[in-house]
Amino acid sequence: MKIECSIDKIKKALISVERITGKNLTLPVLGSVLWVATGKTLKLRATNLNIGIEIEIPAKIEKEGVVAVRGDILSSLFSFLTGDLTVNFELINGNLLVKTKTSTILLKSIPHEDFPTIPMVEGEVLVLPVQKFIEGIKSVYYSASFSEIKPEIGSVYIYPENDILFFVSTDSFRLAEKKIKIKEKLLFDGILIPFKNVVEIIKVFDGLEGDIKITLQKNQISFLIDNIYLNSRVVDGNFPDYKQIIPKEPTTKLVVLKQDFLSSLKISNIFSDKFNQVVLTIKPKEKVFEVESKNTDVGENKTLISGALSGEDVSANFNYKYILDCFQSIGGDSLSIELSGNNKPMIIKGVGDPSFMYLVMPMNR
Repeated sequence: MKIECSIDKIKKALISVERITGKNLTLPVLGSVLWVATGKTLKLRATNLNIGIEIEIPAKIEKEGVVAVRGDILSSLFSFLTGDLTVNFELINGNLLVKTKTSTILLKSIPHEDFPTIPMVEGEVLVLPVQKFIEGIKSVYYSASFSEIKPEIGSVYIYPENDILFFVSTDSFRLAEKKIKIKEKLLFDGILIPFKNVVEIIKVFDGLEGDIKITLQKNQISFLIDNIYLNSRVVDGNFPDYKQIIPKEPTTKLVVLKQDFLSSLKISNIFSDKFNQVVLTIKPKEKVFEVESKNTDVGENKTLISGALSGEDVSANFNYKYILDCFQSIGGDSLSIELSGNNKPMIIKGVGDPSFMYLVMPMNR
């Protein structure tokens, strides 16, 4: 192998690729980045067996070749190499020689023969703007369970319904649903992408522009845009029938400014107990919406929020952190809040935005 390419392109690719390397003691090659130099491109590959990535970089290839080098070493090295426009690589006695104008570095290689293949997924294809897809998963992924005990709720569930693509996640304490309109009607039953993989998918594709090609298979899903290919395993399981827990006819409704509610929750943070508990009290006839928190060691707080209130009086306890999480998914200035009685789930939406819905379960008193 003997190649020359842009140092900036190598750096950018390594940021995405190195994160996906695995920490597997029985298969140390998973901790490496595989370099494949063929034709006019250098391909950088990494996988941890749950998720795999390949990024192509244009390069001047004098001699083709393959080498595997530890990902953490590469990432550290290229974070310090600055000031040079191009970098040269050459395979010397099986190791990788890196040369810039000011540095000459020899990197020990790892036997690449055991490096797993990153399969090309074949199946139903969906093409949509990458920003739309990332908006869908970013709107809900924080509601997935971090635990792997129940993998079906430790995932983001994606399914089609007519010309709408639904993104849903829950940890059984709260639930987020985002709807994205698509051009074609899809037929797949729905897929579950593991939470850890969703985090990496967001990091790789967030901020890109153009269309992303998504290919779905029973056990895998892949994403392709420009020079980046990523595939992920999917969870074999059934997402809960979440629509059953969504209240059909709320008995109390209110519209408030998002910033007012957000400020009251941040104050509650100071006075909340170890369970992050706040009490929401709504009395529409008295035009009262009150957020209350108490901590025997710190003190207590009551904040009144003005808004348009209607329906029955209601009081319920919630984990304020769960409420705070949804603000990142609501773009407007005002919130719609709906409840169906004391200690029943609360529904939060953005006023004028039917595409996002957030449900928070109450806490026991």
